[in-house]
Amino acid sequence: MNSDNNGSGKHICVYSSSSDMVAPEYFAVARELGAAIAQRGHTLVFGGTNVGLMGACAKAAHQGGGKVIGIIPSFIADRGLAFEKADELIVTSDMRRRKAIMEERADAFVALPGGFGTLEEMFEIITLKQLQQHNKAIVFLNAAGYYGPLAAALEHMYEAQFAKPAYRQMYSIAPDVATAIKHVESYRPAELPSKWFVSGAT
Repeated sequence: MNSDNNGSGKHICVYSSSSDMVAPEYFAVARELGAAIAQRGHTLVFGGTNVGLMGACAKAAHQGGGKVIGIIPSFIADRGLAFEKADELIVTSDMRRRKAIMEERADAFVALPGGFGTLEEMFEIITLKQLQQHNKAIVFLNAAGYYGPLAAALEHMYEAQFAKPAYRQMYSIAPDVATAIKHVESYRPAELPSKWFVSGAT
């Protein structure tokens, strides 16, 4: 069932929280996503830790027979927080190298609920797409309405003309795991306008 990116299976990078303190419904969605990635024959690429939603997603993917690739910086691995059951565990020198490898190994990106790190990673991926450095699927998984306020903030950004409305096509906000996986599997790149506004253009 599993694929190493040579068939229909995709390498799905999941960004998510490493906190064990968040509400149970978020853990349930993380486990559901990990299980779905395995069941659909995809590979999980993630931040490599065994805690929080990261750990829950990875454990579910592993238990479901899916391939799991963890990428973790040494200063976190040294704390004993690495998911040692990963099929491939890459220890990097720093966070920047970790993010670069995650981007390189991924065919698509899905964000579970998360904090500063999750948002920073997702917005970097969106920005790179805006700059036409990649054209991969990007999905916010809106578990328990977590990303509703962010969606409203993005709409405000478009209305205030800090970004072009066409950039709504760069990402999807999915209400559940099934919708997120369907978006990744059926994704076709959209034609996006250049980021750069031309002075004096109408």
